[in-house]
Amino acid sequence: MRVLSYNIHKGIGGRDRRYRLERVIDVISAESPDIICLQEVDRNVRRSRYENQPELLSEQLGFTNRLFQLNVRVREGGYGNLVLSRWPFLSHHQVQLTRHAKKPRGAQMAVIETPRGAVHVVNWHLGLAERERHWQTRRLLEHHLFREAGGLHQLIIGDSNDWRNTLANGPFAVHGFHHLTAPASRFRSFPAWLPLGSLDKAFCRGSFSQLSAHIAKRRLSRDASDHLPLIVDFDLQ
Repeated sequence: MRVLSYNIHKGIGGRDRRYRLERVIDVISAESPDIICLQEVDRNVRRSRYENQPELLSEQLGFTNRLFQLNVRVREGGYGNLVLSRWPFLSHHQVQLTRHAKKPRGAQMAVIETPRGAVHVVNWHLGLAERERHWQTRRLLEHHLFREAGGLHQLIIGDSNDWRNTLANGPFAVHGFHHLTAPASRFRSFPAWLPLGSLDKAFCRGSFSQLSAHIAKRRLSRDASDHLPLIVDFDLQ
């Protein structure tokens, strides 16, 4: 089974600054994921032609199970996180991770019924300040809705903005999570055209098997967004 995480930058290319959502769709399709976790997805915003990206992505990629979380409002619309799944959601929740006057952030939690059993997937986009990110991680891991799914296989994935790679040995270590995207030198995903930072990360807890992760580096990926996609393959014991 395959999970893809991708900050799509509203469909705007990182280098040419052109809005072309079809490039993002082509990048995702080429990786054949079963579960898709996206960040910076627009809905009804001028820069993306007022398109409903959650709906377009769902339709074009052929995923009928869709969850959208609007985090940052832009006039009548805004942008946020999107989860698409080949399989049905058994349950889903949204958690706000906004701290003080910082930019609004959030996490999506979904229990997905895969052919091999239920898996608890979290899609998130963390803040720019290190102290903020540690607070956001603790808030999620200690949230009662997250703890209620503690008996399931759990995968947390998304744009962490963790330039200094401090989360793995901090709150995730405290809660017994395995860091899938280490060492950082093998998982550089930003900026897409010349990757320097390992910002897109994945952590798991539970009886996973055949776990592997890599950054998708196809030619089109370097143009479609300012991030490269992160891929996690797994099976469930």
